[in-house]
Amino acid sequence: MSEQIQPFYTVHSLHCSLVLDCRGTGEGIKHGPAILYWGARLGPETTPEMLALLGTRQEAQACMPEESPIALSPELGAGFQGNAGIQVHRDGGQWASYSQIESVIEDGNDALTIVSICLATQIKITHRLALDQQSDVLTATTELTNIGDSTLWVDQCSAPSIPVPMHYNKILGFAGRWGNEFQRQSVDRFMGTYLRENRSGRTSHDSFPGVILHTEQTNEGAGAAYGLHLGWSGNHQIRVEEQFVGRAYAQMGELFLPGELSLEPNESYCSPTLYGASTQSGLSSLSQCFHRYIRSNIIDSRCTEKPRPVHFNTWEAMYFELSLERLCTLADEAAALGAERFVLDDGWFNNRRSDSAGLGDWFVDETVFPQGLSPLIDHVQAKGMEFGLWVEPEMVNPDSDLYRAHPDWILSAGVGLGAAPLLLARNQLVLDLTRPEVQDYLFNCIHGLLSEYAIGYFKWDMNRALYQPGSAHCEGRAVTHYQTLALYELIARIRSAHPTVEIESCASGGGRADFGILAHTDRIWTSDTNDALDRLRIQNGFSLFFPAELMGAHVGPKDCHITGRNIDMATRAGVAMFGYMGIEANLLTMEESEKTELKAAVALHKQHRELIHSGDLVRLESGDNENSFGVVSADQDEALFSYALLDSHRNSAPGRLCFRGLDPDAQYEINIVWPRQPTSISTSILDVINGAVISGDALANFGVQLPIMLPQSLLIFHLQKR
Repeated sequence: MSEQIQPFYTVHSLHCSLVLDCRGTGEGIKHGPAILYWGARLGPETTPEMLALLGTRQEAQACMPEESPIALSPELGAGFQGNAGIQVHRDGGQWASYSQIESVIEDGNDALTIVSICLATQIKITHRLALDQQSDVLTATTELTNIGDSTLWVDQCSAPSIPVPMHYNKILGFAGRWGNEFQRQSVDRFMGTYLRENRSGRTSHDSFPGVILHTEQTNEGAGAAYGLHLGWSGNHQIRVEEQFVGRAYAQMGELFLPGELSLEPNESYCSPTLYGASTQSGLSSLSQCFHRYIRSNIIDSRCTEKPRPVHFNTWEAMYFELSLERLCTLADEAAALGAERFVLDDGWFNNRRSDSAGLGDWFVDETVFPQGLSPLIDHVQAKGMEFGLWVEPEMVNPDSDLYRAHPDWILSAGVGLGAAPLLLARNQLVLDLTRPEVQDYLFNCIHGLLSEYAIGYFKWDMNRALYQPGSAHCEGRAVTHYQTLALYELIARIRSAHPTVEIESCASGGGRADFGILAHTDRIWTSDTNDALDRLRIQNGFSLFFPAELMGAHVGPKDCHITGRNIDMATRAGVAMFGYMGIEANLLTMEESEKTELKAAVALHKQHRELIHSGDLVRLESGDNENSFGVVSADQDEALFSYALLDSHRNSAPGRLCFRGLDPDAQYEINIVWPRQPTSISTSILDVINGAVISGDALANFGVQLPIMLPQSLLIFHLQKR
């Protein structure tokens, strides 16, 4: 602990610096700690005092002589006219927090803990900030403690607020829906508030908890940007506000429903972690920071110590029409194509002939599997594949033995006379995970399955939002916060008992994808659509924060069941091979020519899997009718680049594809490795490129002349340093 609080504190990572302003402890208006600078690493000749001098602001007309700062938690008592980071009260009183820094603890050269006290509201605020040395990712939390002697009601406790440079005038947010997640949504920053709120009780399909703030000139390969992500799988709020005085800030935190959070004396609440990255080198560089952080700090070692297995999932092959004979035949076909894990999807448990019954009764249906799952698992393993299983533990059908026995185990809108009726969605209600007996029941069911059967993987689904997240167990109070924590606790308990099991986070596709759930799971099902063209856009947005080895990407059937679009196998497989690859189609009816193509794609993915799952992602600038990106090894010795044409060329002939991220001084052998037999209507680059040795400089600055291609087709280039 510092004996005397210093006016400034600086922490560094490999490429970034963060300077904290703690001058609010001196004379004049007191205020909490604030970020003075976050960006490119500062040299030793640059002092915080220089930055403070350069940042001197004058009194604005019709304003206070001294502005209330954009503190880590801006405060009402300090006159902050934006959104206060902490909003509390005691039965309507003691609401205007006005804290003073009590201590600052420096943890090495990269972390700070700042403790502040507000005597007026009787709260302690603890901010923790750290810069990860290798990835340059900032992690930041706000902890609130009730040091009074009565109940403290908490309306808001955001993660630390981030001042945004005024020239970062573009906001890149994320919208979407089921089957169309992670869609980029760019707007010009404006005077006022950009606000996105999510009340679905999960990360959501339509409001991913991430935002990127950047300059007008920033693109994938150049320019300044901040990337911010809230690692939380429940309700959240994203706010970017430009104030009339000429300042801007970003603020993210959990979104509480009325009366949801209160703290008794000495109780504490900690905000979800805010993850941030700062770059001067474009959006791909920003993504690489997040990818490096996930790979070194979040992904479990048991998943990094072996290749990510190619999946076969039974859903689009069989839906609910299961039989042991057909499943075994499917397993034979999947193994022949190179699949390494066979996942039995929905329909395997008691009375599950449709999505209207059975959820909650997690016992193998003996009418379908008279001898349990062992015969199927034995057959799968004999083919050299692991076995995985679909579950949806948080949900229950009213038509189930569990609900008939325990109708009180569900979330609802309240209790007593006049309470809203229960709302069904997908024929489901939501189990109240905050009840210990519910936790125990679900753990025992899953523990029993994992103990009896050789199950190495769970696809953990969640197919509806929490529309009525009240708990009768808690006198009808809203419990989304506690439900989310209970989910984390349940998964952690299962993984503790079965440390080798891998778990996929699925919520009708990409509805639960965030760094919070990644602390407990190993794969994200990116979307329920396997339409390759939709997937290119979805995977593009996903890649801004998540690396390829977490991205479930499957080759679907020729006719997509969501869009009805018919897409060639070469394109479907070429899109899927750049993620955590899988197959989700009926192999029993698939044409032999398609199987041959698919088998070759699986083999190509395995050949380059290590590169795809460890390399640096480089997204390329492309038109609306194109998609292009590359994966470059850390040593720049090898790369794969994908170019896809989504719609017809605008001109008679297309333009060039320039390969960024290569060593400009090196020579690379270039080959088109997919599709197996690329064709063009006349002599083109396809006829002359394979085996050519070209400098990285020429590939980046001049590029390859693309051939005339049919819409919905793609090319994959392999580059090897020579």
